[in-house]
Amino acid sequence: MPELPEVEALAGFLAEHLTGRTVERVVPVAVSVLKTYDPPLGALEGRTVAGVQRYGKFLGVATDGGPHLVLHLARAGWLRWHEQVPAAPPRPGRGPLALRLYLAGGAGLDATEAGTQRRLAAYCVHDPHDVPGIARLGPDPLTEDFTEQVFAGLLRGERRQVKGVLRDQEVVAGIGNAYSDEILHAARMSPFKPAANLSEEEIRQLYEALRATLGEAVERSRGQAAGELKAEKKSGLRVHGRTGEPCPVCGDIVREVSFSDSSLQYCPTCQTGGKPLADRRLSRLLK
Repeated sequence: MPELPEVEALAGFLAEHLTGRTVERVVPVAVSVLKTYDPPLGALEGRTVAGVQRYGKFLGVATDGGPHLVLHLARAGWLRWHEQVPAAPPRPGRGPLALRLYLAGGAGLDATEAGTQRRLAAYCVHDPHDVPGIARLGPDPLTEDFTEQVFAGLLRGERRQVKGVLRDQEVVAGIGNAYSDEILHAARMSPFKPAANLSEEEIRQLYEALRATLGEAVERSRGQAAGELKAEKKSGLRVHGRTGEPCPVCGDIVREVSFSDSSLQYCPTCQTGGKPLADRRLSRLLK
């Protein structure tokens, strides 16, 4: 799933390639992709792209004096740039193509989605905050306003495990499964530790790990072409997706806990005092 660093890089890529160009038309290809009807997609036609912005994991394409096209790539979505859009018209139900944006002059952009779940979403709205998912977002963790004190306030009273809190978009915007694993590894913290039990020092460690992990990932991704970002993300991960490999910090074997629709990875030596976590739903430390 594209998370904050990749979406930030995609926003930069799109800003470079779309700003100042004219939208010719936008074609929804997958039946489920378009989540709004007013304003219609036709309202984008003939508009000049004024800029591109990231909202958590959402991408917002603003047009001059007109509506915004907002995209959420979900778990398996991605973007593909064309200097020249394929001549053949897109065929609904065939392949991963979910939406195609045509620009005057022949260039364009495809939003694609692998698999069969079809969760990629497109919205045509007057204001990005008209999208419910954006309206509910918590603070962006890379802004100057996101201080350690703000973070501590968000954790205060939280009874959930810290892994789940980090992934909650209404608490902190933009962090998903992969980077929550990376942040917790950098903070040397168990993913199952209750957030409410964190000491001031642990909150400080977690805050510093969060800012450093996301900041470094954004810098690695900056300037990368859209097609290179997936490989860049994978190469920079130290524990997520690396079950069975040695931890780059201590050399212990990276372990995994599987759930019904996802999994997490962690290092026992770095994060759980050497104790492996039980690999079952609602795991607890083995006693």
